[in-house]
Amino acid sequence: MDALFVPLASAIGASVDQIKLISCLLIACPLGSLFIRIPSSQPNLKHCFNLLVSVFFFIPVLNLSWGFAQLLGSVLGTYYIAGNVKGPNMPWIVFVFVMGHLTINHIIRAFYNLSYETFEVTGPQMVLTMKLTTFAWNVWDGRTAPENLDKWQFQKRVTKYPTLLEFLGYSFYFPGILVGPYLDYASYMSLIDESLFKSAEGKRANSSRSIPDGRKRVAYRKMLTGLVFLGIFVVLSPSFYYGIAITPWFMTNGFLYRMAYFQLCGFIERSKYYAIWTLTEGASILTGLGFTGYGPSGESIWDGAANVKILEIELPSNFKVLLDSWNINTNIWLRECIYKRVTPKGKKPGFRSSMLTFATSAFWHGIATGYYLTFFFGGFITTAGRLCRANLRPLVLPPPGVPTTTTKRIYDWAGTLASILILNYVAAPFMLLTFTDSIGAWHTLHWYGFWMVFPTIAFFWFGGSKFLKALQKKEGKATAEKVMTPESHVMPPPLDDVAEELKELQKRMK
Repeated sequence: MDALFVPLASAIGASVDQIKLISCLLIACPLGSLFIRIPSSQPNLKHCFNLLVSVFFFIPVLNLSWGFAQLLGSVLGTYYIAGNVKGPNMPWIVFVFVMGHLTINHIIRAFYNLSYETFEVTGPQMVLTMKLTTFAWNVWDGRTAPENLDKWQFQKRVTKYPTLLEFLGYSFYFPGILVGPYLDYASYMSLIDESLFKSAEGKRANSSRSIPDGRKRVAYRKMLTGLVFLGIFVVLSPSFYYGIAITPWFMTNGFLYRMAYFQLCGFIERSKYYAIWTLTEGASILTGLGFTGYGPSGESIWDGAANVKILEIELPSNFKVLLDSWNINTNIWLRECIYKRVTPKGKKPGFRSSMLTFATSAFWHGIATGYYLTFFFGGFITTAGRLCRANLRPLVLPPPGVPTTTTKRIYDWAGTLASILILNYVAAPFMLLTFTDSIGAWHTLHWYGFWMVFPTIAFFWFGGSKFLKALQKKEGKATAEKVMTPESHVMPPPLDDVAEELKELQKRMK
């Protein structure tokens, strides 16, 4: 089928693999409308539909026959392990099996120095790794006494082991097999039997079935949004990309110009993720996934398949909000399948849990040095953000019932500006991948991200926190409570958590 894609890729100026991927995401939209027409009384037909569409994507379109065979191997291996290993180590055996396989393919990708424009098996395998490890934990939760489970674990537990066809349908759910969204087995089965739509009352699109009205409207709006961001990326990415920071031309401009230009580069780089994630969200909604209930006016709400909140990323009030809005489903996976699971029963998650979660996130993304530069510096960013929220924010919050003050607005604007600047700085290595290119880009930007973060931390650690806490007490302001936030699931633990853990170890040694 390459004859269909090569001329189009040449005309647009994109890689053939990128054209193929976008084509699959677009094709998934009308196929989603066909999928939902299959009645819930024919569940096996729905499972087969998912499997056959995924085979079509991988083999004739993407030419990834060997890649599909590898994914199938991971699926069958997980199915066997989860069904036959009854002990508490079963989920960890599955984790080592699928993560080990993924890491091997990451090493192969790095060995051949494949750029992110080349679409191969590691992208879908990353999604499948989340699904398979989540399934393993859901099965284990189904074998555990309900009183020992939290709310999420109880809702998602698998008490009836699926047939092989059901598991294949789940693993190869076609709208999300290439780039996500990842979903758990219970959510998939509620989509198949349409019980997902029966938990809330509202206007139905079909009186004979339980499908809510408004699904197509939301899905096509997502599809249009994805196409707009795709157009932005195709038109502007040749001129605005992170790699331009290491070109001779970039250094011929003044520093302020370079900083401003680099911020636009960051938006254009992110636009391709906005495009593919909103396109696949639209396709998922067309199949019925993502329904979360009804609004105050009776309108159906379809935000359960979202993987990104664009406005809260581009205009965040702080860095925590930004991280919470990016790659949402990966945050859920890291929290529910790593962060909570490595914490001993009866204890609160701490430094050890955060570090193991960070290591999992890093290895899941790949082995490129740029990933680790981003994650490592991210630990300092979360520390600075937490210190600002704990020490500065209480001083600018108006009393309850009082309108927002000018001081609070200035604080919010400053937080938005700082978050955008630091996001584009820390994300550059994630796209540039190599250590040399990443350091080169930071050098051309005069290390401005470090100048924003490290002096902030130093200020609070060397007297600033003490002074501001005293000021809070004097003015009767409530100190913000320290809460372990979802940002720790993606980035390494903030340094204040590390310090507290070291203090605790010192006490034990004494």
